[in-house]
Amino acid sequence: MLAIQLAAAIEAARPSQLDQLARTLWRGHAAGHLSPGEAQSLAEAIHERRARRAPGALLARPYASLFPPRPKSCVRLYPARISRRRGLAASAPLPPRLASQWTTGELAVLRILSDEAREKGVCDRSLAEIAARAGVCRSLAQATIRRAAQLGLVTIEERRRMGARNLPNLVKIVSPEWRTWLKRGPKHRASTAAPTGSRNSAPTEQNLFQRPEKQVRFDPQPGLGRSGGVLDCRRYGMKV
Repeated sequence: MLAIQLAAAIEAARPSQLDQLARTLWRGHAAGHLSPGEAQSLAEAIHERRARRAPGALLARPYASLFPPRPKSCVRLYPARISRRRGLAASAPLPPRLASQWTTGELAVLRILSDEAREKGVCDRSLAEIAARAGVCRSLAQATIRRAAQLGLVTIEERRRMGARNLPNLVKIVSPEWRTWLKRGPKHRASTAAPTGSRNSAPTEQNLFQRPEKQVRFDPQPGLGRSGGVLDCRRYGMKV
């Protein structure tokens, strides 16, 4: 009975467990539970089991994992997408009270809805386009819009067509607090060349308070002096 159990254990054992099985084998033989022939056959089985190991496999990876390898981080695979998602989420698309209930990816999706609502009043983009602009997957964009509809922030109008592909749904913002936030927020300018900021592009006139230059009337006749015609007439008793 012990010989059968040891033979099954040797076939299913790991390389690191063979030494413990060899000690158990010779202990059983010393106690009289195994005959010399059974002990010899089991020892040969352990030797053959050790010979099956690849010499360099244990050195490279001593413990093989049963789980698949961990995938790489999304930040390393898609750095531009992660940066765009974080930038959209940090642009305050919602009031602080509402924004605290959403994650970074969800805020990026809501920012796309806010931009479309500010420009056209309603968002008619497809889920794939919204997800691509927000830097998230399609399922997250769909779940975000559905949750916003459940909370009463937006309404979803389906546009089904018989015998053809359905048109993208119309998503409209109906929350008064969110609409007020969008009206008070910064508006996009149509042209990038337009001046920005509160500084006036036309400078103030600087010559308003300067004294005008003195206009001196000189006498064209020679011999009246350099002080001008008016002073010379008074000096010589002449009337102007």
